[in-house]
Amino acid sequence: MNLIKQPTFIGFIFLVFSSFYTTAVLAEGEQNMSMILKSPDFVHQGDIPKTFTCDGDDSSPALSWSGAPLHTKSWVLIVDDPDAPDPAKPKMTWVHWLLYNIPPTVTELPRAVAVGDLPVGTQQGKNDWKRTGYGGPCPPIGRHRYFHKLYALDIELPNLHLPNKSQLEAAMAGHIIGQAELIGTYQR
Repeated sequence: MNLIKQPTFIGFIFLVFSSFYTTAVLAEGEQNMSMILKSPDFVHQGDIPKTFTCDGDDSSPALSWSGAPLHTKSWVLIVDDPDAPDPAKPKMTWVHWLLYNIPPTVTELPRAVAVGDLPVGTQQGKNDWKRTGYGGPCPPIGRHRYFHKLYALDIELPNLHLPNKSQLEAAMAGHIIGQAELIGTYQR
């Protein structure tokens, strides 16, 4: 009789453990799905106001986010335009802004944030103008889309010494635990 009860007991323990593990994995997955990136300056898929472009002040829009995955150690923000130079015949993705190692406690960047006012610990990469900082939309032709992509990482990245987008993405590989996206458009 003990032989019959022992496999049943082990099976019960396995079932309970599996249920808790599955619930934890699903909960973390659901949490990743709820990351939200937004701006008070434009709505998702909406027009980016002129002030945030090369035709205006070329200042960065305010951004805020929520829904951080459980083990977030840092944030990365990449802003790029996949429609360069012509949306009818795109040939490249133009990078407008690269920020990494944004502290996990930070949930917003103010409008027109200056380099000296970035959250402590935040590092920058080089955009496609070969400089740090925000470079606003400045499309040569047509209506372009500008992707603001926020990534939650399970590590703080080492100092990458002003990386370009490819170098930053290579360092992020295998460490992304959540992502949110906000798209704005602009046409001159």
